[in-house]
Amino acid sequence: MAERLLVVEDEVKLAGLLRDYLAQEGYAVSMLHRGDQVEEWVDEHGADLVLLDLMLPGKGGLDICKALRAAHPDIAIIMVTARVDEIDRLLGLELGADDYICKPFSPREVVARVKAVLRRGRRAAAPQEHGLVMDDAGFKASLNGRDLGLTAVEYQLLKVLVAQPGRIYSRDQLMDAMYRDERVVSDRTVDSHVKKIRKKISDVLPDREIIYSVYGVGYKYEWS
Repeated sequence: MAERLLVVEDEVKLAGLLRDYLAQEGYAVSMLHRGDQVEEWVDEHGADLVLLDLMLPGKGGLDICKALRAAHPDIAIIMVTARVDEIDRLLGLELGADDYICKPFSPREVVARVKAVLRRGRRAAAPQEHGLVMDDAGFKASLNGRDLGLTAVEYQLLKVLVAQPGRIYSRDQLMDAMYRDERVVSDRTVDSHVKKIRKKISDVLPDREIIYSVYGVGYKYEWS
């Protein structure tokens, strides 16, 4: 099945051009031209990657990026912007974007970036080869065939980390993924859940560490 892409761009001709180039590569491509339509569309149709313009009518790209990352942690997001100042770039990546492209660009560059991000996403499935299996239907994670006995919140946290090995997530990003009802929780809540997950993993693999603390930042998953 072709990977599904969503192009969110208010310049209609540019969106059509990107759609045509990406479709030639075998992707199934849809388009939206307003930011306030994106989240509902993704909830209904799903997507493997969203090519997301920063400046959109209805709702801005950064807010959309944050919302998508919290609700759909597995979706790849590439932000497109004509604003090249460093603050916007860093903020976009901090909110969960996988890459960014600055206008003006060539459509071929966009295709290359899309391919690279999707390749990284496919490689993220590699942990299953090591014996870690995530079952979304039952909110269960098993390691070497043994159920880890995770709670729903612990499962969601581990799923976010496993989706992109090596990527460092801040506590705020993990809280957004764990608690979608926007309840107020402290950083120590995340630390407590990570501690419990580590304990359950160590019961199966006592000599391995796969969730690492990054001092002053947050956590990452890595199977080394």
